[in-house]
This record gives sequence, structure tokens and C-alpha cells, in this order.
Amino acid sequence: MSTPFKLLFVCMGNICRSPAAHGVMQKLVNEAGLQDQVLIDSAGTGGWHAGSMPDNRMRKHASKRGYTLDHVARQVGSSDFEEFDLILVMDQQNLSEIRHFCGDPELMNKVKFFCEFAKDRPEKQVPDPYYGGDQGFEQVLDIVENGCGHLLEHVRQSSREL
Repeated sequence: MSTPFKLLFVCMGNICRSPAAHGVMQKLVNEAGLQDQVLIDSAGTGGWHAGSMPDNRMRKHASKRGYTLDHVARQVGSSDFEEFDLILVMDQQNLSEIRHFCGDPELMNKVKFFCEFAKDRPEKQVPDPYYGGDQGFEQVLDIVENGCGHLLEHVRQSSREL
């Protein structure tokens, strides 16, 4: 069996955007029967929510769409740059902050904006819904659903025998 393709989604606290992307992508991977070939995780640039479940509002909105968000928040670590094949940040601030965790500048080539895969959306960054209302969480899920669909195709095309 080939080595699994490993994806890491990153936002600020790992309680809204990145766990949403993690949950949506996991469902798509499971439905495609690729759960042994594509491994998914998420993390935050900050550690203040480490050990927490995703935000209740995001879990509620995701659940209405059929997604389970049960990831426990953690902070990005330097080993993530060695371990993961592709690291997807949600916004420019995440990109700036994640650089502090990368010991080898060459490994920053693994880091991409999530919205590079949200092909049918106008957004260039996934907005943080934390301080907003329901519409913000719905918007994040709209972006994430679109991007994860395209991301799965990218993984299939670029990875080992999927």
C-alpha cells in the first residue's frame, strides 16, 4: 500500500474554519472510499483553544448539512511541516503566523491558501465567523464545501495511485 496523502487545515484557533474544512473533507474522503489513502487533520496558529471541541455554532451549522465536527483543537507544530503533504491556511494572517512554526523555509512550499481550491467562489480568504452571526458560519461552510470538492480532485490527480 502506498503512503497516505496528508492534509492539514489551519486557522487561528482551530475551532471554526479549519475544523469545518476538516469535517467536510473527511466526509468527502469517506464517501469516496479513500479514508486509508487520505489522512486529514486541522490545527490553529494559536494554542488558546487547544483541547477544545469546535465552536458550538459551527458544529450546529455543520450538523444541519450532515457533517460531524468532532476534532479536538490543537496548535500547529514544527513537525507538521515534515508530516503533511499539503497545509492549507484560511487567511493571510494564518499564513504570516504559520511561518514562525516552520524551521525549514523550503517546507513553506507545502503551504497554500485554502481558497486556491474554492474555484467557484469570489473569496480569496475564508473569513473568520467567530464574532459574527449565523450567516458567517453558513458562508464559511459554502466556501469550504466548494473548496474541498476541488481539493479532493487535486489530491486524486497529484497523489500516489488514488
